[in-house]
Amino acid sequence: MTKRQESKYKINRRLGENLWGRAKSPVNKREYPPGQHGQKRKKPTDYGTQLMAKQRLKGYYGNITEKQFRRAYAEANRRRGDTSENLIGLLERRLDAVVYRMKVVATVFAARQFISHGHISVNGRRVTVPSYQIKLGDVIEVRGKAKDYPFVQEAITSNERDVPDYITMDGTMKATFSRVPLLADVPYPVKMEPNMVVEYYSR
Repeated sequence: MTKRQESKYKINRRLGENLWGRAKSPVNKREYPPGQHGQKRKKPTDYGTQLMAKQRLKGYYGNITEKQFRRAYAEANRRRGDTSENLIGLLERRLDAVVYRMKVVATVFAARQFISHGHISVNGRRVTVPSYQIKLGDVIEVRGKAKDYPFVQEAITSNERDVPDYITMDGTMKATFSRVPLLADVPYPVKMEPNMVVEYYSR
């Protein structure tokens, strides 16, 4: 288990935002960083603003390491078009992000574990790599007995969030990745600034 999984809400406190829009987030009660100096915020520098934007976007996707995130930026920068939009597209094509968007699990952390335990198939084949890149038209489905797990049923019936329109659901356990989203299409609970992330890595 990674440190991020053990303390997933600490990043909320550190950034002062409810990253996943969950009712359980401690930020709902204390909108300031932890520690004795948490309430004494200084005006951030340009670098600090860019760093916070990077930490916010990276933190939202759960267990992405700095190495993985930097690799995603490098790939986004290599491709034609807007680097910031390319970065969002690459992050949303991660299998753990798609499973989270399907609402078959409650959190992106649960999505990673769900995939690692072999409960997800892509185009009929079991995939256990959370960072697996989904392609347009790929069909993602919950496998076998996992469909009846109580936490899966609870996530499906939750009204905490909706399935975005770039994922086409076929029932509640099967979906098709229909298009690569732009920033405006992604239902982030907080404002994301991938342009700041690009500036951070371009320094």
